[in-house]
Formats: sequence, structure tokens, C-alpha cells
Amino acid sequence: MTDKQSMRVSPNWLVFSLLGASAVLLLVDFVLAFFVAPLQPGAQVYMNGQPVSALINGVAISNQLLFSQKIFYFHVPIAIGSFLIFTFAMVYSVLFLLRRDKVYDTRARIGMEVTLVLVLLTLITGDLWTRHDWGAWWVWEPRLTTYFILFLLVVSYFVLRGAVEDEERKATYAAVFGIVAWVDVPISFVITRLVPSGVHPVVLRSGGIEFIQLLPFLLGLVGMVCFSWVLYQLRLREEFARERVEVLKTELEG
Repeated sequence: MTDKQSMRVSPNWLVFSLLGASAVLLLVDFVLAFFVAPLQPGAQVYMNGQPVSALINGVAISNQLLFSQKIFYFHVPIAIGSFLIFTFAMVYSVLFLLRRDKVYDTRARIGMEVTLVLVLLTLITGDLWTRHDWGAWWVWEPRLTTYFILFLLVVSYFVLRGAVEDEERKATYAAVFGIVAWVDVPISFVITRLVPSGVHPVVLRSGGIEFIQLLPFLLGLVGMVCFSWVLYQLRLREEFARERVEVLKTELEG
């Protein structure tokens, strides 16, 4: 594989077309979510087949129609975007270990950078949601706990890279750590189905949401996935350009 092939990025027309498409989709998502989609009942659990108020931090949260749940149309797509970009980073980590091509390490690192941004956005929007819907800034329930662990793993990835000076060892250790850390992605995604907490909703389920709610959610999901990919591509272009400049400087100095 030549340097030109390995450092190839998507064409400008595709990147900026998807950027425009993501902006339109997210705008339509916002309009439908805040002005068309109905309110969804808040936290609720069932005992013996009967709905009862959820108990969070010792406070009973009644089954109310809460405007704060509108953030769900953005919070969930951002979280799914973080899962997808993390998966890309994991795949490139595997490719680096198999082929020992530095460009795969670069792609994996950029993927983890974008993942960190998305994870932080997910935590922020999630905190706003839990504060107004559940009456608490944080609840140690399965989904929040596993996703917080994901955040710590992503941060640890960069701590590890900063702690190793040798470039080859740094890339190898980071690749192995990134692959192991990715295991938390599917766990965090399915945890509410495997270990129902009674408070964190399961979004996509039979009869879970109406079509007028599903439509803006799907538009926001596609828009956020496109935007996440655009962020990755733009950051990758910047990094490859910086590396080319470093190579040229080295050749001129030599």
C-alpha cells in the first residue's frame, strides 16, 4: 500500500454534501421534536403489571408529561454516533496490529478524538435529561454506569498514548487498549434490555414510540451519524496535512 493510498480521504464534494445534509436533517429533527411530536410520559416502573411511580434517590418521580424529554431526540443519536465512531476506531486498531501501517494508528486516534467529543456531548445532554426528568443530576443505574465507564476508557486511551514515548510501542499499546475498551460499547448499548433498571427508557421497542415521534428521532439519528462522520473526515484531513508538512520539513532540513 502506497502512502497516497493509505492517506486517502473522502472527496470534498461528498464531505460537504453530507455536512449540508446533516444540517438539514438536524434542523428538521429540531422542528418536529419541539413543535410537532407529543410529550412522552416520564419515568415509570411496573409492579405486578400495574404502573407505579419510579423511585430515584429516594424521591418518587410520577409519570408526568415532561417537556425535558424533547432532548431525547438529540441525546440518543449523539450516543449512537459515539458507538459507531468508536467502532471505526476499533477496526482501524485491528488493522494497525495486522499491517503495522502508521496511517491506521492515525485513523484510530482521530476516531477516538471524535468519540471523546460525542461521549462528552452525550453525558451533558444526559445530565440535563436526568436532572429534569428524574429529579437528580446522576443516577447509578446500569446504562449511565456503563456509559460513564466508556467515558473513562476513552480518556484512559489518551492518557496511555501520552505516557509512552516510543512511537511504535505507543501505537501498539493504544491499539490493544482501544480494542479491549470497545467491548464496553455493545454492553452499554444493550444493558437496559439485559438488566432493566425501571427508570432508563428502552427507546426502540415494540409499541415504544409513535410514528410522529419515531420520524424526528430517525432523522436526527441519520443527521448525527453523518455529522459525526464529517467531523472525523475533517479532523483526519487536518492530521494528514500536518504529517505531510512534517515530512517536507524533515526532507528540507536533511
